[in-house]
Amino acid sequence: MKVKELQGLSIDELTQKEKNLRKDLSGLNYQQKMGRVEKPSQFHLIRRDIARILTVINQKTKADKK
Repeated sequence: MKVKELQGLSIDELTQKEKNLRKDLSGLNYQQKMGRVEKPSQFHLIRRDIARILTVINQKTKADKK
């Protein structure tokens, strides 16, 4: 997911994407505990996407306050 794509979305859409990614991360954690993670690199990618989303949300809320 690229930052340019995220900046075009509304805050509600971004929070929905964040919730979905957190749900996916939770599922991966469960799979890891069961010992069946197919792509361990997904953890890193999902965490980065969540961080990008939170950054864009933060930027948008600060821009709205000005």
